[in-house]
Amino acid sequence: QVQLVESGGGSVQSGGSLRLICVGSGFTFGAYGMNWYRQTPGNERELVASIDWYSMWLNYADSVKGRFTVSRDNAKATLYLQMNSLKPEDTARYYCNVKVKETEYWGQGTQVTVSS
Repeated sequence: QVQLVESGGGSVQSGGSLRLICVGSGFTFGAYGMNWYRQTPGNERELVASIDWYSMWLNYADSVKGRFTVSRDNAKATLYLQMNSLKPEDTARYYCNVKVKETEYWGQGTQVTVSS
C-alpha cells in the first residue's frame, strides 16, 4: 500500500533552517507529482510547495517563495523541502502528499516549531 513517511522537523530559532524529508513506498514514486502541505491547529491544510514527476515544474505558496526549495530524488523515492530563513509563522505540522489513481495519500507529518 502507499506509504509516506516524513522526518526532519524540529525546533529552531527565527532565521534558522531545516530540511524535511519524505520517503515514499508502495507506488511508482517517479511517476507522480508530489506536494508539501502544512497545518496549524484549527486551520485547514495549506499547500506549501509542489513538484512534478521530473522536477521541471515547481510551485510555491507566496508566503514561502524565495525561502523554501522543493526537490526530489526519484531513485531514492524521496521528496525534500529545504526551509531557510524560517519565521515563527512557519510553525506548523508539515505533510507530504501524493495523489495516486484519484486517491489522496498523506504521511503522518513532522512538526516544525520556529521561535522568535
